[in-house]
Amino acid sequence: MSHFSVKLNDGHFMPVLGFGTSAPSKVAKSKVEEALKTAIDVGYRHIDSAYLYGNEEEIGRAIQNKIANGIVKREDIFYTSKLWSTFFHPKLVQTGLEMSLRKLQLSYVDLFLIHFPVALKPGEELLPQDTDGKLIFDTVDICSTWEALEKCKEAGLAKSIGVSNFNFKQLQKILNKPGLKYKPVCNQVECHLYLNQSKLLDFCKSKDIVLTAYAALGSDPKKEWISKNNSVILEDPVLNAIAEKQQRTPAQVALRYQLQRGVVVLAKSFTEKRIRENFQVFDFQLTPEDMKRLDGLNRNLRYFQYTDFADHPDYPFFDEY
Repeated sequence: MSHFSVKLNDGHFMPVLGFGTSAPSKVAKSKVEEALKTAIDVGYRHIDSAYLYGNEEEIGRAIQNKIANGIVKREDIFYTSKLWSTFFHPKLVQTGLEMSLRKLQLSYVDLFLIHFPVALKPGEELLPQDTDGKLIFDTVDICSTWEALEKCKEAGLAKSIGVSNFNFKQLQKILNKPGLKYKPVCNQVECHLYLNQSKLLDFCKSKDIVLTAYAALGSDPKKEWISKNNSVILEDPVLNAIAEKQQRTPAQVALRYQLQRGVVVLAKSFTEKRIRENFQVFDFQLTPEDMKRLDGLNRNLRYFQYTDFADHPDYPFFDEY
């Protein structure tokens, strides 16, 4: 792993800049595969995906291609997958992971996360719905799901385990679980200049849990889950003024901001030029004054609200953080 890595609470290392792969359904899966090949060539070693994204076969092919061509070895890659909400019953957790591994042609993932803290009815459908088109929820104790993730770690199917989209109370629940064997190594959440998650970040740091930022550049309004008509972060005048001063792109500054706060950050693009630009964030520094101005942009604006899940008691976003 490159020197731009953070040591996790279980002793493994995670590159601080990752390549995100979720895409609107109309983006061809082949495009994800080509983008990932480019990203590996550019130097990305941390790759983030999930069972939900439906692109793990393409990701597996891209990784295998780069291994076969001698560009990387398996141990150079830090790959993250996520357990979807229909696999929360303890007996289904390993099955869910093994389904991802088969698609990826990998024998283990580096990090396995609980994708979202709300359980859905088990079965083939990713988003099971009733006749009214409402999601069919399930009730599963997240602590029992966590115990099944611990077993996946012990079986060597996942080197590290963590969570995503959890609020601090939900993290506390796992941390306070009797007989806890492994703490979550990270909590991957939406985090950007307009939702800087400073309270959740402080909480995670206090527990030696890494906060990983998704949607760090805002998000694509074409995505199915996105609240529409939101401000576009990369057009923010303060961000653009700092970028101009630094002679950098607004995206590079937005990514660098997270790195300087101690946040692991995911960058996503399907354009070669931007994939390259987004990787060039290790050779400049934002000043304390820049950081302060960027901190001031926070407005607790959430692009990903997942409102379809809001009727479930475990919906995470009603709490302050």
